Amino acid sequence: MTPQYLHQVAGQTGQVIFEYNATTGTMGYLNPAFERVWQRTRAEVIRDPAGLAETVHPEDRNFVCDNIRTLLGGKPVNDFQFRILRPDGSERWICLTPFVLAQPSGELIISGFAKDISGHKEYSDVLKKHTAKKNAVLEILSHDLAGPLATIQGLSGVLTRHARSYENPELNEVIELIRNTSQRGISLIREFVNQEFMESASVKLVKKRIDLIRKVAEVIRQYQSAEDGIAKTFTLSAPETLFADIDEVKFMQVINNLISNAIKFTHDNGVIEVCIEEKTDSLMVTVADNGIGIPEKLHAGLFDKFTPARRPGIKGEPSVGLGMSVIKMIVEWHGGRIWFQSRENQGTTFFIEVPKRDTGEQRSADE
Repeated sequence: MTPQYLHQVAGQTGQVIFEYNATTGTMGYLNPAFERVWQRTRAEVIRDPAGLAETVHPEDRNFVCDNIRTLLGGKPVNDFQFRILRPDGSERWICLTPFVLAQPSGELIISGFAKDISGHKEYSDVLKKHTAKKNAVLEILSHDLAGPLATIQGLSGVLTRHARSYENPELNEVIELIRNTSQRGISLIREFVNQEFMESASVKLVKKRIDLIRKVAEVIRQYQSAEDGIAKTFTLSAPETLFADIDEVKFMQVINNLISNAIKFTHDNGVIEVCIEEKTDSLMVTVADNGIGIPEKLHAGLFDKFTPARRPGIKGEPSVGLGMSVIKMIVEWHGGRIWFQSRENQGTTFFIEVPKRDTGEQRSADE
């Protein structure tokens, strides 16, 4: 295929194809798709290539520059996503696939492809938002349904003891039916929540750069919308934005599970606080409550599979059998660590620290 045909193909594709001389700071080639995506003329960028950096969203510029520096330093980089600002102020999401072409002259040429993924991003965000809402609703239903069912089951035991003196087989049969029905309901809720949690945890890890603050705030809002029924106060302490390379679905499942546990072990009118802070190369998430705490004897085995530390909530809410061991596994897949502090009748605080950037050193989810 001749260069002429290659230019014809490049002129028809919807992806942006570019060639930039990093040594001289000049733009060698941009195909027509650039103007459709950026809504700027190619002549404008070829005349002033440095001005292209100004089109990148201010929150993403350091991220893009870090990737370009890594590329020019001789290390390959994976596809990465960032936002651009069009002249009309609208945002678009771009997925960039860059690579370096070393020239005999010693010049460094950065070439590659850029694709507008805004439509896919919006669709993915909607799905993930509904996933987060589903998880929160499941936890709320677990709390609101399992608690009353456990109460009914307990009361049926009381009725059984008091009904013995009546020696009424029909009455005993009804009470036994109540007890068995409530037990099946509790078991069904437990199995359903467990299955949903385990299915989402077992899928391969897929990291993307996301605004963690916004995602956690969405989860908090789901619980706050049911605050009257849950009778807890939720707070979020965090910077305005904080970007991190994480698997959104799995990491938010961790946050959801920790908040759910805090709900189960905190009395009505208690407080559940979520805090996110940024460090040099990592971020810290804490979920704290002023609930009943974890007995000292259960601390050592809390993250074990089939741990004896699992226990029903203070209103009889079911325990997710492998919950804490899976949480620890997901955090470690992200190259992070999780630990906790707890004292009986004073509350519990869980700490999660994970890298902000994907170092490529963490274990994969399919190991």
